[in-house]
Amino acid sequence: METQKTAFIESAPIQRAEDYFHEKIGAVRTAEDLVSDRRLLEVALGAFGLDDDINNRFFIRKILEDGTLNPDALANKLADKRYAAFSRAFGFADLGGLNSTSGFADKIITKYEDRQFERAVGEQNDQMRLALNLQSGMKTILEQASGETARWFSIMGDAPLRSVFQTALGFPSSFASIDLDQQLAGFRDRSQAVFGTADPADFADPELQEKMIRLFMIRAEAVNVASTSSGSVALSLLRYGQ
Repeated sequence: METQKTAFIESAPIQRAEDYFHEKIGAVRTAEDLVSDRRLLEVALGAFGLDDDINNRFFIRKILEDGTLNPDALANKLADKRYAAFSRAFGFADLGGLNSTSGFADKIITKYEDRQFERAVGEQNDQMRLALNLQSGMKTILEQASGETARWFSIMGDAPLRSVFQTALGFPSSFASIDLDQQLAGFRDRSQAVFGTADPADFADPELQEKMIRLFMIRAEAVNVASTSSGSVALSLLRYGQ
C-alpha cells in the first residue's frame, strides 16, 4: 500500500497540482479569489473529499465566507461536516482571512494526497476507499470535536466515516432515517458490545481501527454477495420464464 501511494503521489498530475497550489495560494486574499481559480479550488476541495463540488462556486464561496463560528452559518446547517472542516481550515471568516499559520499549505497538500489516493483506490474498490479514510477521518474528528457525544454526532455527519461505522456495527442503511437521538444511542450501545468501548476517542488506537476495518470489509462484502445472489436468482427466474 505504501509503495502504491508513493507512486501515486509522485505522479505528474498530482505533482503539478501541488506545485501550483504552493505557488499561488499565498496570493489568495478572499474566498472569491480561491473559488475563481479552478486549479487552486481542485486541491482545496480535493483535500476534504469534496471534489464533486468543483462547479458549485457560489455554494463553496458561501461556505467559506460564512465560516463556522456563527451557529447559523451554512456549514453548520449541513449534515455533512466535511464542509465545516473545509471552511474552518481555510479560515476566511473564522480567522479574518486565509489561514496564515505555519505549514498551512503543506497540511492541505497532505490531506489532498490522502484523499486523492483514496479516491483512486475507490475507483477500483469503494469499500477499500472508505476503509482507508478511517484513520485520517478519525484524526480530524478527534482534533475538532470534544466530548463523546459531539464526536458521535461528527461521525454521523461525516458520510465516509458513517458508512464504515454503520456497516461494521451491523446497522442497515435505513438506520440513518430514524431519530438522531436513537441513532446516537444505537451507535453507543453497539460499539460497546462489539468493540468494548462507546467512546470514539478510543478509535485512535490502530488495533481498534484494524478490527473496525476487518468487520467493515467482511460485512460490506456480505451485503454485496447477498445483493448479487438476489439479482442472480431474479435473472434466472426471468430467463426461466422466457
